[in-house]
Amino acid sequence: MRVKRAWVIPPIAVSENSRKIPFQLVQIKSDKLSSKVIYSIKGPGVDEEPKGIFTIDPDTGLVLLTTVLDREEKSSYKIKAYAVGETGAPLEDPTDLEIIVIDQNDNRPTFDQQYFIGRVVEGSAPGTLVMQVAASDADDPQTDNAALGYSIVGDGRGIFRIDPVTGEIRTVGVGLDRENISVYNLTLQVADLAGEGLSTTAMASIFIDDVNDNPPEFTRPEFTMEVLEDVVGVDIGKVTVDDKDQPGTPNWRVNYTITAGNNRGLFNIRTEPDTNAGILFVEKELDYETRNRHTLTVEAQNWAALSPAAPHTLRSSAMVIVTVTDVNEAPHFVEDLRVLSVPEGLREGSVLTVYTVTDPDLGQRQNISYRIQYDPADWLTVDVHSGEVILQQNIRRQSPFLHNHQYTALITATDDGEPPHTATGTLEIHITEVNDHAPVLHPRVAFVCSLSAGTDGIIVWADDADLDPHAKPFHFEIIPEDSQFPQNWTIQLLNDTHARLGMHRNIDEGTYSVRIQVSDSGEPRMGQEHSLNVTVCHCSGREECSPGVAAMLGSHVGLSFGAWMVILSSVLLLLSHPAGGGHRLASPPTPSQGTPGCFRRRCPGQYFKL
Repeated sequence: MRVKRAWVIPPIAVSENSRKIPFQLVQIKSDKLSSKVIYSIKGPGVDEEPKGIFTIDPDTGLVLLTTVLDREEKSSYKIKAYAVGETGAPLEDPTDLEIIVIDQNDNRPTFDQQYFIGRVVEGSAPGTLVMQVAASDADDPQTDNAALGYSIVGDGRGIFRIDPVTGEIRTVGVGLDRENISVYNLTLQVADLAGEGLSTTAMASIFIDDVNDNPPEFTRPEFTMEVLEDVVGVDIGKVTVDDKDQPGTPNWRVNYTITAGNNRGLFNIRTEPDTNAGILFVEKELDYETRNRHTLTVEAQNWAALSPAAPHTLRSSAMVIVTVTDVNEAPHFVEDLRVLSVPEGLREGSVLTVYTVTDPDLGQRQNISYRIQYDPADWLTVDVHSGEVILQQNIRRQSPFLHNHQYTALITATDDGEPPHTATGTLEIHITEVNDHAPVLHPRVAFVCSLSAGTDGIIVWADDADLDPHAKPFHFEIIPEDSQFPQNWTIQLLNDTHARLGMHRNIDEGTYSVRIQVSDSGEPRMGQEHSLNVTVCHCSGREECSPGVAAMLGSHVGLSFGAWMVILSSVLLLLSHPAGGGHRLASPPTPSQGTPGCFRRRCPGQYFKL
């Protein structure tokens, strides 16, 4: 081919995969007059990657293809041709050569992935879009070599169809039911030449999503269970349902409700997560004697709302019959705390109370035996058969086991069931105060100056072994002397416990026995007579009271010699035991005026019995 002066060369088309190598593409020739023309080419496929595809004869200008072309690797090449003289001077301007590689259908189409996953809800209407698949072809997209066509081969064509151009997969008919078929595995095919050429396949799995179109149904219309009475929180048994919806989903999971027969709330029911079974358990204590059989109605309902298209069922509820089994129960004290008031000093052998218990086991004939469990003072005994509580020793208010005048003991009652059971009752005994002690007068010996008449006197007081209200205030009263003697003494109450003994007039020195009746305020009132030995003495200038000889001999008091001997013996006995039975008067007791036995005088060592 002779090249014109303009060196304009149209594109050169070469088919890919041509095995005719070398292949002559074109010949260029310069028409410049020169002794020698040298031709060369440069560009991709020559001295640029990919190198060595094209060559040119430097003398003739013939351009050759030296290797097989692949359009998918490179679809065209643009190179430049040069013509120079022997000196290297250009003879022509460089010209462009464009080699176009013509496509051959030498590539199969390929899916974008070998495994596709789609989902569609069961019961979907025809034409519902499930998913879209895609493929590609390396051949020239402008030719039919890359025109793709999609299809479904094998099973599934009656349920799904694929658009041959877009690759969209849609439902065809009705009747998608997850409970029948939960997943469809399709074989997809794509081919070039619009589905008639080279092809390849891929897999598609279409999962049918669940709809709550199946209500839960009990496996039986009636369930029977047994449980022991007197237990709480234990599981009794299970009720079971069938649900065809997808396990583990809200369409399958069930909530159970007791709708009848459980007015007192004795039972409850929960769902076992793994099995969807209902577990019935005891919520409150059962009593065989009250009711030994319970009939419950239990209903089951899914977590998710039921689809309107779900079929109606007659097995959404079931009957549960619970039989309560009798067990031996502990007897029960009629009074769990029995409180008694017992007077102090109550004698042994006295019956305090009779304990009785009730046994809830009405259907079992049992014997009850009573025993003392706790009796720290060992005061009590109980009849093992009758429950009669008896004193086995006198009650003492001074017992160390009394706390705030209260004594506590524990009594047990045991049945002879299998196994035996024991109840414990508390006996609380309140010891009541009894007026069983008369008050005692103090002191029993006193001294007074002979010139004290009409002034101050002798302070006396009383105490009582009883407690209030059987003790103070005390009442003091002088018992009159024989009528042959004038009344010399008076007594005046100072407070609840003290009084003042005084003289009407001055009397002779000597020792006098003053009889004083002291009574308490108890009910009934108790009192006793006391003799207070008063020595009337002459008080010296040093304000010391010294009994005179005449007084000691009783010359002025009208007493016999024998009586005076008794009085003196008592005084000497008191004076001889200062450490064991008396108290030395160091300061007056209450009230502040008057020392027991003397007033405004220093008395020699005096002691009186308390």
